[in-house]
Amino acid sequence: MTASSELAADTLRDREVAVEQRHLDRVYSRLEEKLAEAEFILSDASRKGFVGTPGALAERDAQVYRAGRHLQRLTNEFEDFLFGRIDLQQPDGPEEDGFPSQTPLDPDDPAVAETLHIGRLGVLDTEYGPLVIDWRAPAAAPFYRATPLQPGRVVRRRVIRSRGRRVLGVEDDLLRPDLEPVLDGEPLAIVGDGALMATLGRARGHTMRDIVSSIQQEQDTVIRAQAAGATLVTGGPGTGKTAVALHRAAFLLYQDRRRYAGGILVVSPTPLLVSYTEGVLPALGEEGQVAIRAVGSLVDGIEADSYDSPAVARIKGSSRMVALMRRAARTALETPGAPAELRVSALGEVLRMDAGALSTLRRTVLGNGGTPINLLRPRARRLLLDALWSLLLRTRPRSGERTDREQQQRERESFDEHVADDDRFITFLDAWWPALTPRRALATLRDQRRLARLARGSLSQQETRLLAASWQHLDADGRGALTAHDVALLDELQLLLGEPARPRVREVDPTELLTGLDEITTFADRSRRSHDPRREVAERTEYAHVIVDEAQDLTPMQWRMIGRRSRQATWTIVGDPAQSSWIDPAEAQAAMDETLAGKPRRRYTLTTNYRNPAEIAEVAARVLAQAAPGTESPRAVRSTGVHPRFVSVATEDAVGPAARAEVARLLADVDGTVGIVVPMDRRAEATGWIAGLGERAVALGSLEAKGLEYDATVVADPSGIAGESEAGLRVLYVALTRATQRLTVLSGPLDLPDQDGVPALLADE
Repeated sequence: MTASSELAADTLRDREVAVEQRHLDRVYSRLEEKLAEAEFILSDASRKGFVGTPGALAERDAQVYRAGRHLQRLTNEFEDFLFGRIDLQQPDGPEEDGFPSQTPLDPDDPAVAETLHIGRLGVLDTEYGPLVIDWRAPAAAPFYRATPLQPGRVVRRRVIRSRGRRVLGVEDDLLRPDLEPVLDGEPLAIVGDGALMATLGRARGHTMRDIVSSIQQEQDTVIRAQAAGATLVTGGPGTGKTAVALHRAAFLLYQDRRRYAGGILVVSPTPLLVSYTEGVLPALGEEGQVAIRAVGSLVDGIEADSYDSPAVARIKGSSRMVALMRRAARTALETPGAPAELRVSALGEVLRMDAGALSTLRRTVLGNGGTPINLLRPRARRLLLDALWSLLLRTRPRSGERTDREQQQRERESFDEHVADDDRFITFLDAWWPALTPRRALATLRDQRRLARLARGSLSQQETRLLAASWQHLDADGRGALTAHDVALLDELQLLLGEPARPRVREVDPTELLTGLDEITTFADRSRRSHDPRREVAERTEYAHVIVDEAQDLTPMQWRMIGRRSRQATWTIVGDPAQSSWIDPAEAQAAMDETLAGKPRRRYTLTTNYRNPAEIAEVAARVLAQAAPGTESPRAVRSTGVHPRFVSVATEDAVGPAARAEVARLLADVDGTVGIVVPMDRRAEATGWIAGLGERAVALGSLEAKGLEYDATVVADPSGIAGESEAGLRVLYVALTRATQRLTVLSGPLDLPDQDGVPALLADE
């Protein structure tokens, strides 16, 4: 491009930026008016606090609640509040539900008939005309659905980049170049080389950006799909599955907020992915009704903070654990410290039950039903008293006179009252039938002999040894580091054990608590003071909609755990079988089918890779061909001309220095983040390699990389990653697809490079 053409382009860009700046100024001026209105409503409502009629107070509370929510949304700080624009031709036929009409338009009429601006929230002017259309509204659909092959009415699509109240730039896509379109009698200006490519080239940070300004047609189809039943979405790396799932949550809330008042649960595979994505929904104007939880954090009060080896994970995740947990729950009462006999005094007699009698009685209490163990304590207490009463009757000398029924009843009541209040009986019952917690029941399986007895027929001796060893660090109450697979087992045990009975609390006369009159408050005040809405959603045990991210990694036990939180929910499930770290997909599929039993399903496939340039995607495809033969790679939409770099080291001692040098080099090459991915057992080692290189560099294990992306990635010890488990090649495929710009593969002395220094498992055959 010549100097004069560059100057002309800059002049055109500046002029178009100024056009969008004027519109953005109008939008913010209107927002200020709406803010003033909301604040007036709040002020007016406070004056109604002195109106004593119930109707007026109810009206005041509703008014304050609505105004408060509106004010909160208006005062949110948005980047790119206004991000899009579409210029439309006059329709030549009916539109279909607001989507682009496929009716051919008049090629002899190039005039732009209508312009719509798209943003995060809808804004109307004083005449109720749209200044900004909410991105989720049907009228905004053409911004996402129109393509050069099927443009509908869309002539030009523009992405507007702004920060706060200032427009920083624009990028245009001309969808009808054959028209030579005009706007207000002037040729339609086209700025830049395309909005999508400009967006993909932006540097990454440590948190995910929303894609609201760059959603593509196949992604938009999933986001706006109907919610009933289950929506199943598959797609390879870089197709935007996670972003699509989060934007779908925002869309569902916009479409029917009352229906989803029960909350939306988003399940992510790792805490790292939760941290990476948790800012997306607030940026879309949605807070309070969506809980994003890692699969190891789904049980309230329990947080997974450790990892299992692949061999142990395979055992803990298997559906074989259902029967084992059932046996563990039923035998958790059999602790080494449990009393061997019961001895009490009653009505002048010493009554004794030995271990055999107690064992028989416990089996009777447990019976064959499915009642949770903790809820059986009242039954255990009653049957103990029955057994002691029978002993008493046998030890008493028989009277020649028959005792009438009423007298028998009085004696029995006196007996029960006397024994039940006996400290020895209470102490015995607490030890013989204690309130069990899932952690305590799990800790009983530390004993390998006990575990072998319970797992007979379902686990091999080697599996029993591995499983018992994985829990050796737990104490008797189950305190100690837990893994995500342990959390699913604890949730299963919670179902089997039930909540322990709570001790009775003396009722307090409310008048004892009165210290004077409270100030006048609204319902909204009291609600805000008593609970945090975000915490309330996070602590739910049932949800209206569940979104599962990276579903291919869920084990059968984890599917059961999620299913218990979504018995009446609709579902969105996204994943990619080729990226699965779970080695038995058929078993996991069976568990998912059981969870979704009876629900209608819709299936979508995302086929375009927006993350990786073609040069990186090509290397990853070589591993995919080995990991999942016959699986087609998603199509990369761009090429950078920069090929992945392969570095080999001759000794193990050289791996760390070489890794540090590569990360430092990449930090100088890119503006955003650099991640180094290593086998799971080398995470701490890799953290030491990059110490002091700054916040833009991060080290993570292979299983932690799922769903994340970086401007540049160093994959160290690829053979180590591939050899971690039976699914290791699929995990390596994930590691190789994290980079948006640069990739370095660092191979150690155990890798076998080909003649060009490329590790054999990555070489092109």
